[in-house]
Parts: sequence; C-alpha cells; structure tokens
Amino acid sequence: MLEKLAKQTAVYGISTIAVRFLSYLLTPATVCLAVPLYEKLSLLKSNWKAIFAGILSGVITTLCSVFVMSKLFHLTHEEYVTLLPKSITTAIGMDVAETLGGTAALAGAVIILTGLLIPEGIKNAQISNVFPLMYGALAIFAFAFIVIALTNIPETQKTEGKKVAETSKYSPLSFRHFILGSVAIFVYVGVEVGVPNVLQKWLQNPELNVLGSGVNATYWLLMLVGRLLGAMIGSKVSAKSMLMVVSSAGLLLTLGAMFAPNVPVNLPVFNGAEGFGLVNVPVSAALLVLVGLCTSVMWGGIFNLAVEGLGKYTEKASGIFMALVCGGGILPLLQNGIVDLTGGVGYLTSYWVIVAGLAYMLYYALIGSKNVNKDIPVEE
Repeated sequence: MLEKLAKQTAVYGISTIAVRFLSYLLTPATVCLAVPLYEKLSLLKSNWKAIFAGILSGVITTLCSVFVMSKLFHLTHEEYVTLLPKSITTAIGMDVAETLGGTAALAGAVIILTGLLIPEGIKNAQISNVFPLMYGALAIFAFAFIVIALTNIPETQKTEGKKVAETSKYSPLSFRHFILGSVAIFVYVGVEVGVPNVLQKWLQNPELNVLGSGVNATYWLLMLVGRLLGAMIGSKVSAKSMLMVVSSAGLLLTLGAMFAPNVPVNLPVFNGAEGFGLVNVPVSAALLVLVGLCTSVMWGGIFNLAVEGLGKYTEKASGIFMALVCGGGILPLLQNGIVDLTGGVGYLTSYWVIVAGLAYMLYYALIGSKNVNKDIPVEE
C-alpha cells in the first residue's frame, strides 16, 4: 500500500507542478482576450440578446453532450467533471476541473484539443445562426432530463454483518512522527507557495519593475525539473537523506537571498510571445528562484517519513495530509502581513517565515521523523 501511495503522490506532484507552470503562462494570455472585446463594446451592447442566447445554448449543449456521453461510455465522476469545462478558456477550465474533483492537466489537453478541432465554418458563423443551435440545445436538455428521470440508479446497500473487531483506540494521531510530519506538510505547502508569491510582488515594485510572473514561471519550471529528477533518484536515496539535503540547500539559498548584496544578474525567464529570454533581476531573486529545485521533492520525502510504520492507519493519514495543504494560504498571508507592517519595504524580511519553515523541515528530517511509537499495533 505504501508503494502505491508513493507512486500516486509522485504522479500527483508532477502533474500539479506542470499545471501551475502552464497557469502562469495562460492567465496573462486570457486577460489579453479582453482587449478586442473592449474595442467592440458598443457592438456587444447592441447585440446582447443574441450573445446571451448563444452563450446559453453553448453552455447547455456542452453540458448535456458531456453528460450523455459519460452515461453511454460509463465514465467515472472524475472523468466526467474533467470533460465538463472542455469548451471554455484553458486557464479557467483547468481550475474548474480541479475544483470539481477532476484532473486539471487532462482538462487542459481536452480544451486545447477542442479548440484545434473547431471547423473553419464555425469561426465565420453569424450571430443570426445561433437560434437553431439554441433550440437544438434545449431539445438535448429535455431529452437528457427524460433519460435521467427514467433511469433506475441503484443505490449502494449497506450489508449488515457481524462486527469483526472493536473500534481501535489508536489513530494516525497516536504516532508522534506523523503529527510532526503533518505539521511539516502544512509548512511545506506554505513555503512552496510563499516563496514565489512574495517574490512576484517584490519584483513588480516600481523600483525594480520586473515582470514577476515570468520569473515565477521559471520557479515552477524548476520545480517540475526537480520533481522529475527526484523521481529518478528517489529509489537510490532514502527519503530522510533527500529531505535533509533539500531542506539544508533551501535554507542556505533563502538566507543567501536575504543577505546578498544588491547586485543585478541575468536570469532566464519566459517572456510570453518572445519565449525564453534573459531578465535583469537582483541576485536575491535568482537565489529564491533556485529554491524551487529544493521544494520540488519535499512532499514525497515528508509523506514517506510520516506514514512509515503506520500500517492500517496509512489511509486515514493520507486524508489528514490533504486537509493540511491549507498552509499554502496561511504562511503567504503571514509573509504579506510582515510586508504591510514594514510599510511595503520588508519583502526580503518576510522570508524569515520561509527560513523558519525550512528549518523545521530540516529538524523533521533529522529528529522528528523517528517512529517512537512502535509499540502500537498496526496490523489489520
């Protein structure tokens, strides 16, 4: 079970970093779509009824078609919600699919494929042609409603049986190393998000005027590279050693960024339509970007150490882990609070939060990950 969970965690981590990297590139492109719409604002206002009818028919058609196909091909809920946003903007559709419980990376691929397969005739269609499409969508909606109403959906019946064993008095929280590992996961996600979050705000200061999102894209790209490298060497290096090394390296890089002289360096970043290029940034920013290589493999290391020796409690432990990703919203909030308290000049000062987080993860790798509760029975 542990090996299966580790593989699933690796796949989830790689896809998550890839999605974040794509999101940083897609979001500015999505915003750019507003420019031609604004230029035609008067035309949009004069045709709002037809536009509303077109949007309504399109939404109904895509939702119903996906639902009907999901029924016909017996798709799972995850596959169904992944296909739902196939006809909207990629950046938004990926977030929608992930929120509904689908796979964001697959949703992005489906949305892009949908755009590539749109016939040329649709691109040149007139607004007056939308009404037959709307009536067709309403017909599909009515048909789908009838199918759902007449479909006998079997309910899962709970079978009454003999109670095999009494409820255990133990839980994952009975293990000290798991509790400390849960805190490490909370801290890790906060560090992972907090580093690029404050970095982007700092670089967008009028004094620096650097395209922060491009620098952040490089951070997430390095996380993806680090995750792939970690997957290759993970079988040869223990989780404890890997977490110890990357926590130490991240700690040194962050401290170096905080106390480095204000020396400009050229950093490779993604500059939108221009592709990859060099941007002049402070050396502190370059060091913080390199932290992405360190944070890329921390999740897997913490997870393996925290669930080691849990046995039958491993599944419940994974659920607790998922709840503690909220650290990604709390630690960056604390960082930004420090920036506000210093009058908007303490961007690098706020990285003491990151230093504390990395120091804790180093402590967990060295000391806190030891299982001191081996007397608790973990067999089924």
